[in-house]
Amino acid sequence: MKQNKIHFPLSFPELETERLFLKKIRLSDAYDLHTYLSDAEVRKYMGISPYTKIEETYKEIEWYNKIYRTKTGIRWGIALKGDPTIIGSCGFLSMNQAHFRAEIGYELHKDFWRRGIVSEAMAAIIQYGFEKMKVNRIEALVEPENTASLLLLESFSFTREGLLREYEYGAGKFDDLYMYALLMRDYKNFI
Repeated sequence: MKQNKIHFPLSFPELETERLFLKKIRLSDAYDLHTYLSDAEVRKYMGISPYTKIEETYKEIEWYNKIYRTKTGIRWGIALKGDPTIIGSCGFLSMNQAHFRAEIGYELHKDFWRRGIVSEAMAAIIQYGFEKMKVNRIEALVEPENTASLLLLESFSFTREGLLREYEYGAGKFDDLYMYALLMRDYKNFI
């Protein structure tokens, strides 16, 4: 019998890679998150102004918990093995049960850029999304100027499907976004 919805985990799954531990983000992690969520360079292509108050970061963590409770997303904290400090996050949001799709998102503290950390985390969550959650389509929305994210997605065989003109309004401006997608059948050919 064909499934009728995404297989959403009943308990929060923790994932491990060679160098990383992907775990649930808790309110006690707020100061770790705030160090990069308050950084203008990290937030540059997110359509969200850098946070100026720790209370904003608490609300962000509450949102992570809400999307998990409502089965509309799941967000993992990224930590290096052997160090509980959260240095970034990644996961799925805007999950659509009826259409078996989810949007992928990620960010990383700039002190850890260009070390392959997001790529390693992405490999784990893409595998989890397709193999455990049984999504059929993983989407990514990326500002055209964000060349690092464009290259990252293309390295995972995401296909650029088009430009969504002035698709989002954030941080005081309208942003064009590229729509990228990876389908289950593409993933099966990629692995």
